[in-house]
Amino acid sequence: MAIKEFNLLILLTLVTIHATRGAITKCEKSTTITSGSKAVNEKKVCSGDLIFEESFDGILDLDIWHHDSTFTGDTLHEFQWYTNNRSNSFVEDGNLNLRPTLTADDFGEYFLYSGTLDLHGAPNEWCTNAANSGCIRSGSHENILNPIKSARLRTLNSFAFKYGKVEIQAKLPSGDWLLPSIKFLPLRNAYGRFPASGEIDLLEARGNRDLIKNSVNIGNEQITSTLHFGPHSEADAWQSTSFTRNSNDKSKTFANSFHRYQMEWTSDKITFSVDDIETGTIKAKNGFWEKYEFETKYPGTHNPWFSGTKIAPFDQEFYLSIGLAVGGSHFFNDDIGDKPWSNSSLTAARDFWQARNEWLPTWKINENRTKEASFLIDYIRIWAL
Repeated sequence: MAIKEFNLLILLTLVTIHATRGAITKCEKSTTITSGSKAVNEKKVCSGDLIFEESFDGILDLDIWHHDSTFTGDTLHEFQWYTNNRSNSFVEDGNLNLRPTLTADDFGEYFLYSGTLDLHGAPNEWCTNAANSGCIRSGSHENILNPIKSARLRTLNSFAFKYGKVEIQAKLPSGDWLLPSIKFLPLRNAYGRFPASGEIDLLEARGNRDLIKNSVNIGNEQITSTLHFGPHSEADAWQSTSFTRNSNDKSKTFANSFHRYQMEWTSDKITFSVDDIETGTIKAKNGFWEKYEFETKYPGTHNPWFSGTKIAPFDQEFYLSIGLAVGGSHFFNDDIGDKPWSNSSLTAARDFWQARNEWLPTWKINENRTKEASFLIDYIRIWAL
């Protein structure tokens, strides 16, 4: 080979190496922010980075997932209590399983009416929410103990983020009055208590197979995605930012097959999708305070987001919460189905439990480890913008 050709070959090789290194090291800075013990690229996030992934291989990783332990659910007065128990939360066949069980199976039915449960314990077993007798509760004839045990897991200490793309593949439970949810909650209540600091509900659904309203199945053939925000609890604008989606294929409903629940969260808007088909978008425009006319609707109310950006309160870091609740006083209206309790009843949990011969068979609790009534999560992936 001639010297000239050899030198040209070396030059081309060096150019190729330089270009390859440049492609590898090039990082387009992202607007995404991450934090937590399991955050990827916490200090330097590049556009398109996979910043969080959980595939549920092996056993449940308790370094990622923190269990709620409380008799108090959300603000909906549900009938379950959340516990860290492998009967209610476990990994099997590559899926996270959130499984409902009966309190009476552990303690006996009489205990529901007369027993006392105390969730205080060792540091790794502490009660996570004391509100509304959430840590210690005693049963009575009118106010029985929570009749269902279930699980809610969150990434409070392990992972939080601001802005990104989310995809969670999940299969919803089948069973009357079950309430699965996938939510993003504020890491810090930067603008005050709920709903001032916001809440992103990627997914909520009802487990009933045949729950019909106005000729539409609003049971497990329908999912809802919602934003919660407002200066106080009586001024939550969620109804203006709630989207429903029904499964079109009866053979592949949300409860008998896995679907991909998605969200794109930017500094301008939040978009919800299922299987790459958009469900709804909320645009910030000039800010939520102006857009939803809080000052007109609630005269004299202070704007909690005056110091935030236009998408406030959704301009802060949020963490992931996945749970399976039962019943309650909000998501199941009194005018649907043969609901065995009234949302305004002081004995709602008792009424629900005493009607178990009606709803318990729909859970198929003794078949395949209650697989049909379990909320299954296949994977979670979050990318930087």
